[in-house]
Amino acid sequence: MPQSSIYAPFFAMMALTFAVWVYMYVRRIRFITGNNISPRELEKPGELARLSPPAISNPSDNLKNLFELPVLFYAVVLYLGATGQADDTYTAAAWVFVSFRTLHSIVHCTVNIVIVRFYIYIASSLALWFIIGRAALGAFG
Repeated sequence: MPQSSIYAPFFAMMALTFAVWVYMYVRRIRFITGNNISPRELEKPGELARLSPPAISNPSDNLKNLFELPVLFYAVVLYLGATGQADDTYTAAAWVFVSFRTLHSIVHCTVNIVIVRFYIYIASSLALWFIIGRAALGAFG
């Protein structure tokens, strides 16, 4: 597999972030217009979150999650690409990370079964920590 293969999961992660962002705004706008909430009512910080049921606030929470550990994913993929270290193992682990993050987003934005979400989160995190650990060992080992 060519070095550039590592960028497919990289851009897939960005596509997931975009999809959750769009989904969040579709849900929010429908909620606001469907409940005749005026923009003025939402001027106070946190007011939309206070008014929103979980079906509306969960996609927003998930979008925030996509700017936590995935930031490390982006950094390590760029590092691997820049140093020419990307290989089949890194690419497979990157796809594992993105796949589980996608499942995490689906669960979080829909049924939000916390224990299921937690196990999916752990699986994605282990894939990421594997990538980071292996890269660190390669850099310093």
